[in-house]
Amino acid sequence: MSIKRNIALNALGQMGNRVVRILEQLLLVPFFLTIWGAEYYGEWLTISIIPSVLAFSDLGFGTAVSNSFVLTYSSGSYKNAADTYVTGLIVTTFTVVVGIFLSIFVIFGGEKTGVLEKSIISPSDIMMSLAFLMASRLIGFYGQLFEGFFRAKSKASIAFHLYTVEGILRIVVGIVCLLSHCDIVGYAFGQFVVAFVFIIFFACYGLRLVRNLPRGRFQKGIAVSTLKTGLGFLLTPLWQSVYMQGSTFVVRIVLGPSSVAVFNTVRTVCKSINAVFSIVNGSIYPEAQIAYGKGNMKMVKDIYIYAMQIVFLISMIGLLFLLFWGPTLYRWWTHNELNVSSSIWFVFMIGIPLNALWWTAGTVFRAINKPFRFSMYGFIASILSTFLCYLLAQPFGMMGAAVGFVSMDFIMLLLTLPLSNKEVGVKMANLFNYSYVYNRFFRKQ
Repeated sequence: MSIKRNIALNALGQMGNRVVRILEQLLLVPFFLTIWGAEYYGEWLTISIIPSVLAFSDLGFGTAVSNSFVLTYSSGSYKNAADTYVTGLIVTTFTVVVGIFLSIFVIFGGEKTGVLEKSIISPSDIMMSLAFLMASRLIGFYGQLFEGFFRAKSKASIAFHLYTVEGILRIVVGIVCLLSHCDIVGYAFGQFVVAFVFIIFFACYGLRLVRNLPRGRFQKGIAVSTLKTGLGFLLTPLWQSVYMQGSTFVVRIVLGPSSVAVFNTVRTVCKSINAVFSIVNGSIYPEAQIAYGKGNMKMVKDIYIYAMQIVFLISMIGLLFLLFWGPTLYRWWTHNELNVSSSIWFVFMIGIPLNALWWTAGTVFRAINKPFRFSMYGFIASILSTFLCYLLAQPFGMMGAAVGFVSMDFIMLLLTLPLSNKEVGVKMANLFNYSYVYNRFFRKQ
């Protein structure tokens, strides 16, 4: 199967997956606001910060193991690939055990310190919902490991389709729970059931694809290498948590729960466009990683330029669409429960094309399993952005929070783009030379 066809199939799979993720956010918000109300929903968003951080921070080991498996398998070293899988499974299980103890500490620690009593939701309900949500996130730690089987066999599109099915189930179960007037405990339990059933099926399907692998064994050297690389990947979910959940917490403290609902819903609109160009990233990433594993740097270079050009075009189209028609759609989506000024709306939107470029550039470091410098840049930028969000929100309200939030995209673009270009061996001029991709990627066979 040609690389062009693989990318096309990956794009279709990513498209379905991203559409469902967008729908999950867009469809559920009106139900949350109508059934729970803005204040209760704002408190729910604040409470869900903890399990969201846990979801981001799989300690990076799942990503490191998955990438190592794909690169090793693509190079033809099947015995090492089998050892990587067995070692990764043990390391991931260790991660889950650590996560269980961490979850218990967070839940009971919150009760003992009295932090939970400050919420309008009862402490017992918060504890139960956190338990189910954290269990769901811990189960998902195995997802990265099993996804590597699909990518190694050039069947990443199948994994994307399965993620789409999981997303549909989450939406359906979530709506059923809300229409049944379940509180946060019932809603969290429904999401836990979906996560548990999905990971079992996902694992069984992935193992069937690589059943020709020889028997693997735990290798201390692979474990040490995985831990080192995993720590590099750990910084990525860490700074994402600081950036996303940290800014949410800042808005909650400075501006109140109703402002959290406004801040997060507008941010969701922006991220819906980001999800569209993430389809491109997810489509080219598996093929770029296989090409890198085989040592085909020319193909890696061509795929990288192609992805950067496509996401920039998509982001500009999305930016123009949201600037002209976004406010009207936003009012309809939130049932006129939330209002945003045109100036605040504009500030949020200008970060879209910047995010498209630096996030796609960062895909390079994940594909080649060298996450440290990119993750460190993200960690620094997320702290600066969250601090600016807090600093500016006090005198300028929501406008200040928006400026602080978007500053992340400016900082990361300046830091990441030159580094990724150097890693792949691409000149800045080639990123905007559209004839380059047409001649080398489409016309040349």
